[in-house]
Amino acid sequence: MIAHFKTWADKNLKGDPVIWVVVFVLSMISILVVYSSIGTLAFKRSTSAESYLLKHTFMVFLGLASMWVAHKIDYRYYSKISRLALWISVPLLIYTRINGTTINEAARWITVPIINTSFQPSDFASLALIINLASMLSKKQQAIDDIKESLIPILLWCGVICGLIALTNLSTAILLFATCMLIMFIGRVPIKYLAMLVLVGLLAGAVAYKFGTRGETAKNRILSFVNGFELPFQAKHGRIAVATGGFFGKGPGNSDQRNILPHPYSDFVYAIVIEEYGMMGGVIVVILYLILLHRGMKAAYNSERAFGGLLSAGLSFDLVCQAMVNMGVVVGLGPITGQPLPLISMGGTAMVFTGLSVGIILSVSRGEQEENWGQAELQGASSKNTEPVTA
Repeated sequence: MIAHFKTWADKNLKGDPVIWVVVFVLSMISILVVYSSIGTLAFKRSTSAESYLLKHTFMVFLGLASMWVAHKIDYRYYSKISRLALWISVPLLIYTRINGTTINEAARWITVPIINTSFQPSDFASLALIINLASMLSKKQQAIDDIKESLIPILLWCGVICGLIALTNLSTAILLFATCMLIMFIGRVPIKYLAMLVLVGLLAGAVAYKFGTRGETAKNRILSFVNGFELPFQAKHGRIAVATGGFFGKGPGNSDQRNILPHPYSDFVYAIVIEEYGMMGGVIVVILYLILLHRGMKAAYNSERAFGGLLSAGLSFDLVCQAMVNMGVVVGLGPITGQPLPLISMGGTAMVFTGLSVGIILSVSRGEQEENWGQAELQGASSKNTEPVTA
């Protein structure tokens, strides 16, 4: 049985096997913790917790399917479609600002008609920008000091996309901006030009604060965290969950704060992890994300192509940085941001885009393990067609 599974996995799950294991473990943790924390939501909406469990499990496996499809595609193909994806993301982000659907007191979604599913354009735009930025830098390595040809387009796209995202989702824009800084630093962009990117970011942030919907909310949350006079309701009960979890936790399904915390299945799901599985469970989750970052950076280090290295590094950093921000908020290391915990929090399209990101990282690692694997498959197919016919 084990031998058959290994054969199947070697054939169908290409790329770094450690990343596959980490994602599968985090997905199973997600199903367990979300099922434990959706009772109050189900009661408010007069439905069963099992219906939410089935929906969430379906989205988890849809994310895994997206990851599998993405890892089967040569990662260099994503460079060709990234610019088109950026152009599509601009009107989507503008429409979200003007006529976005409000969920959890934030208008960050677009409701897709007919299927009645909420779609967050910032996820799509973030993925497109990271891919396109890696592509532009890899193509301009020989002229990286050329401001007009290389840096102006990069700065322009970073400023436009981060600024439009910041109109409705300031924390996501800041994390994306930090990822852009990292990609440019790895891509050998001179420090003086990184300073120019900082100025572009400050300008985009000022515009977002003036015309966006979340500027005052972000300001109040930061002041509340810095002053520390009165903790917000969700921060207070998140820390209670952490404090009462102990070393081994209260056990699966025994959380008390799941019935008190707002959104314990998304923004504060890590608090439920610690309360039910203790500090031990919380540390294991942190280690899993750090392993994911390490393996993504290893794929970047091993990549012989600049595009593959920049792409894997950017996507790994963006994913794990979001996770660290979420967990830091829960344990009191930062102000409330509303960032979900990737691969664990209950979500819809976010699961799909996270799966696509991890799948692209796996495609990079697969490409370096099997150099020119796309050409090898084509050569294999052509050799079959040219085999002599024997009687």
